[in-house]
Amino acid sequence: MHSLRDEVKFLFSGQGMPYEKVSIMVAMVITVILSVLLSGNIAREARVAVIDLDHSAYSRELISEIDASEYMDVTAVLHTAADPKALFFQDRAVAVLYFPPGLEKDRYTGKAAHIGVFYDNTNTAQTSDIKAALNEIVGLDQAEAHGDIGSTNDTVQGQVQLAARNLFNPQGSTSNGETLGFLFFFGSMFFTFATIGMVPRLRLTHQLDDILLNGTPWDLVIRLLPYGGCLLVSWVLGMAVLRIWGDLIFSGSLLTFLFLQIFLILTTGTLSLFFGWTAANPGIASSRMILFIPGGFILGGMTGPVTFYSPWVVQLSHVFPLTWTFHFQRDVIARGAGLADVSQLFGAFLIYMGAVAILFCLRFYTARKALIRHLAQEEWQREHLQQMKADAVQ
Repeated sequence: MHSLRDEVKFLFSGQGMPYEKVSIMVAMVITVILSVLLSGNIAREARVAVIDLDHSAYSRELISEIDASEYMDVTAVLHTAADPKALFFQDRAVAVLYFPPGLEKDRYTGKAAHIGVFYDNTNTAQTSDIKAALNEIVGLDQAEAHGDIGSTNDTVQGQVQLAARNLFNPQGSTSNGETLGFLFFFGSMFFTFATIGMVPRLRLTHQLDDILLNGTPWDLVIRLLPYGGCLLVSWVLGMAVLRIWGDLIFSGSLLTFLFLQIFLILTTGTLSLFFGWTAANPGIASSRMILFIPGGFILGGMTGPVTFYSPWVVQLSHVFPLTWTFHFQRDVIARGAGLADVSQLFGAFLIYMGAVAILFCLRFYTARKALIRHLAQEEWQREHLQQMKADAVQ
């Protein structure tokens, strides 16, 4: 019983992880917040691009029908030849339709014709509803062409068919999906565990005061470099294993991806320092990892398709650094994008990085002012005490 009382006393003492609070917070996040964020389980208004080389009344009618579907939203219509892969960069589309020249003529003359459709298969679940909706639209069109207007008769065999192709992960391999996602997630999580207790550790060893008085925020950020280097090496090693032993498709440039990850790792590390700043010790700081790492894994498109989420959830997910990691992973690793192809996304990330830097600097200089004020108060008390002693001697 003595051991039990001693452990209960330690649990509520504040000297270690505040598990009594963390356990309740985890339960509330999972049951309340995630229930709201993950309420959708179908693709709604998923972005679809169309390359319309027929440019006919029939193709425009098809585009209108597709756009009217609750599952799809036609965001771009091109009337010139284009590389479908480029239309997927930065998650601008999850499917691209290709209407060949002469589509309308072939449809009305009964000649066999195919509508090309390219699916983004980086997440194997995100296009299932779109595939069903497109097949239904084409099926109804074929029924109408045979005089069976409004029918859902699937036995009608028409001349216009869908020619589908899955891009970026044709076989639905876990090396390109879940395994790669877990590599980045667990790597980021343990990187945070290694760095989030840095400021409390420096405070306990009295090194933080010297940095606050004589240094700059960079003196703390630079301490992240060895940890970031280890994380970067571990990711390269992990991807090499998936590429050689598994079936990872690495379509882009490794140097481009690593260049982007340097900024992402520094941002994640800065957030780690920011969230761990006020913790009394490194143990308490570690529990705060849940505030900014798992959210990016849950909402970043690796555990569930972003097409399942409401637009506001997708926008909200960008407050988590791991969301950006998965954006660049899909573009560079899966789709083969270059730095110019993701320049708009990278520019948005630099704004995010700047906001994180501003918050960290504000916390640093606020702590410096508080320390200077505290030292000045101690100096005044010491001088006042000395004066009292001098007066007592006289």
